[in-house]
Amino acid sequence: MPELPEVEALAQDLRGRLVGRAISRIDLAAFSALKTFDPPLHALHGTLVDDVTRHGKFLDIDASGVHLVIHLARAGWIRWRDEVPALPAKPSSKNPLAARIVIDDPDLETRPGLDVTEAGTRKGLAIYVVRDPQEVEGIARLGPDPLSDDFTREVLQQILEREGRKQIKGVLRMQSIVAGIGNAYSDEILHAARMSPFKPANSLDEADLQTLYDAVRTTLGDAVQRSSGLAASELKGEKKSNLAVHGRTGQKCPVCGDVVREVSFADSSLQYCATCQTGGKPLADRRMSRLLK
Repeated sequence: MPELPEVEALAQDLRGRLVGRAISRIDLAAFSALKTFDPPLHALHGTLVDDVTRHGKFLDIDASGVHLVIHLARAGWIRWRDEVPALPAKPSSKNPLAARIVIDDPDLETRPGLDVTEAGTRKGLAIYVVRDPQEVEGIARLGPDPLSDDFTREVLQQILEREGRKQIKGVLRMQSIVAGIGNAYSDEILHAARMSPFKPANSLDEADLQTLYDAVRTTLGDAVQRSSGLAASELKGEKKSNLAVHGRTGQKCPVCGDVVREVSFADSSLQYCATCQTGGKPLADRRMSRLLK
């Protein structure tokens, strides 16, 4: 799933490609992906792109005051095409294409564009056309952005105290609490902080709080820096090659050499290093174990 660093890099890449260019048309290939009706999708036709920004995991293409907001969900992605087909994209259950944004640039002989795709059968990708990004419910209820200047150590402390005995991994990845962190980077942050994913949020002492805050800022900041300037086609590989524990079950921890372990849930899993994070104690299944502090 694309998280804050990848979505930030996508926004940067698309900003360089789209700002000042006109949107010729948008073809909708997966009708269920469009979540709004006013303004209509064709309100974006003929508009000039003014900016591309990010709100948590949401991409926001601002075109002449109309906002095309995209949430890529678990398996969505955006691909730049130097030339798109002349004929509009058609709906197809066998094609991962959800939408195509066609760009009109008189300086080019070809017509470039963006393909918004979603792999797999579980469809969660969402497209919104709004006059204000805050009209999107998911954006309106976002928590603070962990890389913003407003996200201070004191803000993190208030969040953890407010969430009480909730497990810290769940707190970090809840978008209404902290924006942009998902399953992968919550694993990476907690590994960097040498902290159990099951640790209660309000149990951190002053030293733990500082360690976690530094891990949040450094892990995400470094990932954004590595991703900056990369094309969309390079981002997935960059992310995977730099993860310490997430998605690395059975491999060696790059810090201590212990094996990376996993806890599975109904529709997801977490990865961790017992030596680095839980005092050498393997975590049992969340549904059957006592919480480790």
